[in-house]
Amino acid sequence: MDKLIITAAICGAEVTKEHNPAVPYTVEEIVREAKSAVDAGAAIVHLHVREDDGTPTQSKARFKECIDAIYKACPDVILIPSTGGAVGMSAEERLQPTELPIEMATLDCGTCNFGDEVFENTIPMMRDFGKRMMENNIKPEYECFEMGHLDTIVHMVKKGEAPGAPMHFNFVLGVPGCTSATVGNLVWMVNAIPAGSTWCVTGIGRHEFLLAAPAIAMGGHVRVGFEDNLFIERGVLAKSNGELVAKAVRLAKELGREVATSAEAREILGLKKK
Repeated sequence: MDKLIITAAICGAEVTKEHNPAVPYTVEEIVREAKSAVDAGAAIVHLHVREDDGTPTQSKARFKECIDAIYKACPDVILIPSTGGAVGMSAEERLQPTELPIEMATLDCGTCNFGDEVFENTIPMMRDFGKRMMENNIKPEYECFEMGHLDTIVHMVKKGEAPGAPMHFNFVLGVPGCTSATVGNLVWMVNAIPAGSTWCVTGIGRHEFLLAAPAIAMGGHVRVGFEDNLFIERGVLAKSNGELVAKAVRLAKELGREVATSAEAREILGLKKK
């Protein structure tokens, strides 16, 4: 079994300081949270960026500023910038970070309900995202909120419309309106991925660690962080992303699974640092 890769999703596009005062907005705050996660054991930082007032943005310049600052503090970390952005953004707006020399980026694998909103990812949009990532030698993290998303992207890869093997999936379970966060649903999706693929699970809210435990035992990888969950335990806000990562590390230790460094994660994922 490979070592465990822990990803920290440090801010997302939806949560605010009103939800948890530690949610980062400024470049300095984003670096603080990235470093807290890496120091605690995260090999990957999944990155959204904000304006200083907290407004989500996909600005290429803002991403570059944050990426450069994170690498200065955490030179070995793997960064996965989001191309999901925020609900309502155009495809070209969302694709801006792929114009930078990055190793990985997310690729959302289908339209879905997202609470009271609709998160649009049509197949033509997905083709455009896949083409951009193939052209720029970016490895996608395929974000699947539903089984249909997984089936769709596997079919697209077979047609040469998105980067292929080895594929890396992130199963995002528990978003209101999407597939619920159960172990059964996780097993169902894991059993459907192509041979040789790697996978990670993201449990939303209180499901974060309830799905992290079976993922660790099954040989998968885990994502934690403020984007998905703001609490270290019921009713107690996490003080940092590092505190959430440290809990995942303790869980891995209890289950007898070693945690991967960023260098080891690159080997597991088949990456070469740019």
